[in-house]
Amino acid sequence: MTQTCTAFLGTTRLARGTPAELIATLSGQEQGVLVFDDATGRPVDLDWRGAAPIPEESEAPRRRGRPKLGVTAREVTLLPRQWDWLARQPGGASQALRRLVDEARKADGGRTARRAAHERAYRVMSALGGDLPGFEEASRLLFADKLEEFAAAMAAWPADLRDHVLELAQPSQED
Repeated sequence: MTQTCTAFLGTTRLARGTPAELIATLSGQEQGVLVFDDATGRPVDLDWRGAAPIPEESEAPRRRGRPKLGVTAREVTLLPRQWDWLARQPGGASQALRRLVDEARKADGGRTARRAAHERAYRVMSALGGDLPGFEEASRLLFADKLEEFAAAMAAWPADLRDHVLELAQPSQED
């Protein structure tokens, strides 16, 4: 998955794209620019010197797993009794873990995705609009999941900031 970021100067949205695209687009005008990761809402510190080019997909080092299928290998730390239980499951530990994760995601009912969306929207709105009128009320409405009222509370905010925060407040497929 490619990281997408959005750059702001004050409350004005300047550009959106990968970090490399933002560096190329905004080179020379980076003074006061704040960049946020669209997936998390966290600030991104770009190397405006453009020091090292980002490797292309073909240059990326090969990783364990089955990348063509979207499967990646990662470490999991479990207790011995949990490993024993996984070993007894049909299909092995990996299949059992995938099944458990899928079941948990279905049972979640979207709560985790909504919470992630609210948190990323809050990070950006507090960094760029923390001193705007109605910020506290908008924050309460966001975390109460009252998105229509949340949008109304930000009606007087600068359009670029308001529109971006409303976009971030919606759960995405990655959540």
